[in-house]
Formats: sequence, structure tokens, C-alpha cells
Amino acid sequence: MEFSNPFNNAKTPQEKKEVVMTELRNQANIQIPNAKTNLCQAINNNCFNRCVPKPGSSLSSAEESCLTKCMDKYMAAWNIVSRQYLAREQKEGNGGQY
Repeated sequence: MEFSNPFNNAKTPQEKKEVVMTELRNQANIQIPNAKTNLCQAINNNCFNRCVPKPGSSLSSAEESCLTKCMDKYMAAWNIVSRQYLAREQKEGNGGQY
């Protein structure tokens, strides 16, 4: 099986840059679902372990409150990181300078 090199059709530096940006976006589209899965696993592992020291058949109100606050913190951090990532990608796409 023969693989084609996307740079073979790119003639100008701008076309080559666009090829690289397209490849990076494709990789991001693969990595973002993985990151979301990892986020859910981190929330489950860390928040559950922290907030439910003795698992039982139901959660106490204190455990529910703890889980809610813990998940909110993780999601807030996720949102900050996501916004920074998108801002950086846009900056890079608009001139390649940081």
C-alpha cells in the first residue's frame, strides 16, 4: 500500500502551512474525545475517592455536595484549558506568532 505525502501538492509556503494546520486540526479532532474521556476518568477517580470514603448503597447529602463541588472544579479547569488552547490555535493560525 502506498501513502501519499500531503506536502507533495503544496507549492508555496502558505500552502504548506495550511497543510500543517489541517493535519494539526485532524490530530486535535482525534485527541479531544480522548481528553474528554480522560477528564471523566479523572473526575470519577479523584472525586469519588475524595468524597466517598466508605461506599454504600446510596450517597449521603455531604457526599453528594462534595462530588458536585469537586466536579465543578474539574470542569472549570477543563474550560480554562480549552479556551487557552483554542486561543493559542487561533493565534498560531493568524500568523504563527505567540
